[in-house]
Amino acid sequence: MEKIKFGVIVFPGSNCDHDAHYASGQLAGQDSRLIWHKEHSLGDVDVVIVPGGFSYGDYLRCGAIARFSPIMKDVVRFAGKGGIVIGICNGFQILTEAGLLPGVLLRNESLLFVCRNVSIRTENISTRFTGTCQKGEVLNVPIAHGDGNYFAEADTIRKLEENGQVVFRYCDENGRVTKESNPNGSVNNIAGIVNEEGNILGMMPHPERASDALLGLTDGKKIFESIIHSFVSSAQQFAAV
Repeated sequence: MEKIKFGVIVFPGSNCDHDAHYASGQLAGQDSRLIWHKEHSLGDVDVVIVPGGFSYGDYLRCGAIARFSPIMKDVVRFAGKGGIVIGICNGFQILTEAGLLPGVLLRNESLLFVCRNVSIRTENISTRFTGTCQKGEVLNVPIAHGDGNYFAEADTIRKLEENGQVVFRYCDENGRVTKESNPNGSVNNIAGIVNEEGNILGMMPHPERASDALLGLTDGKKIFESIIHSFVSSAQQFAAV
């Protein structure tokens, strides 16, 4: 099977673009290229990564300006056709601003910037982003944000929970979901969600920063492995028809 083609969007102020490029390319053994935000076409990518950072300096509100970058029009088109998109940290914020995911990321409950490793529990393994994980598996990954407090209206939260769209939830090292394990005040300890169709993931923790053994963390690599595995499985199913 040919290598999966990852495209990593680069905005002014992105600071995790090269991390995502390295994790999806060199570490995962796939093709990965950086895509400047002023480009108008994604090209022939299979997966789009909207990385973390401080796009446009987080002026107005996080992701509010980046949502209007020229490349985002094609990201919306790509996602609408079922293309795989993952938004990490600021990328999650951008996806909510673009209407690709429900809800909003508010200021952390503490009103402080939080930068540390956290535990997240895998809630749904039937997604293209978690297929190599175990149900309830606890992953150790870093966070670094000031606006990671996920919020949505009660009806939206109910639908997310009922539909299995909550993919990751903040927990303690033993998998217990507690108030103390919630680093930012997110409703229901939500750390990551997918859209109804399951092709778009938004998560505040940084899997790309937990993909290299040299950094002491490798749990994040499972996200990239799951994406790759989903393409391999699809190809095998197609070949069997």
